[in-house]
Amino acid sequence: MPNLKRNLLFIALAAFVAGVMFMSGCLFANDLPLFALSKGSLTANSADASGVGVMNAETVADIVSSASPAVVKIDTYTTRSVYVDPFFNDPFFRQFFGSPYGQTQKKEEHGLGSGFIISSNGNILTNAHVISGAGRITVTIQGYKNPFTASVIGEDYDLDLAVLKVQAKNLPALKLGDSNKTRVGNWVIAIGNPYGLDHTVTVGVISAKGRPVTIGSRNYKNLLQTDASINPGNSGGPLINLSGEVIGINTAVAQAQGIGFAIPSKTASDVILNLVSKGKLVN
Repeated sequence: MPNLKRNLLFIALAAFVAGVMFMSGCLFANDLPLFALSKGSLTANSADASGVGVMNAETVADIVSSASPAVVKIDTYTTRSVYVDPFFNDPFFRQFFGSPYGQTQKKEEHGLGSGFIISSNGNILTNAHVISGAGRITVTIQGYKNPFTASVIGEDYDLDLAVLKVQAKNLPALKLGDSNKTRVGNWVIAIGNPYGLDHTVTVGVISAKGRPVTIGSRNYKNLLQTDASINPGNSGGPLINLSGEVIGINTAVAQAQGIGFAIPSKTASDVILNLVSKGKLVN
């Protein structure tokens, strides 16, 4: 009987010690970063442009809070001549009266895209296809009541990049990082205006690098692939690493979920100066 009591006491004591150790482990785990991925982005001297480091529960929110003011909504307006004649829209009527002799009317078409500020004096980077053919371009910037009228400084069809200019000063700007240092599996953040829902944030990883993709008449040779949701309206917006730097310009959506593409920032940085100084890519 004394041995039984001694054994029960020993078991109870062992269970108590194990419980204390378990709770201590849980508290310690709560203090660890969620992923071994970067928070260094939030400091000005982040040494690793690939975004590898320490990430905690607030990292993405902090980056978005810092980067969002530099992401803009781009609205384009194009006027086209449209033939209007309700009679000749009827195939039966055309069969007997031949070619239509109706009237043409001017119709304004509205397009939507994203972009981001690359210099405090109002230079904005976006996709060339976002502003292609536009007769009028406006840019909406957070903190300003009215949209700005934008002019096209330069565009390059093949690389699908364009630089716009708005007349404003002291604007927040995003820094281009080195996409060459980005690794498959690195976390990224996309900010843009899909379907007009401005400053929508999505998060994913780099799924692949160097993807050749053909969309329409454009042959992209070196795109980043990501599973961060990219939808119509995201085009021209930034793909940001966990250092808060732009490593891609969102440009295309595949006909499948979880597959989007972005132009590497290295491609953009190589041509921005030429776009600004010459208005086109100089070979």
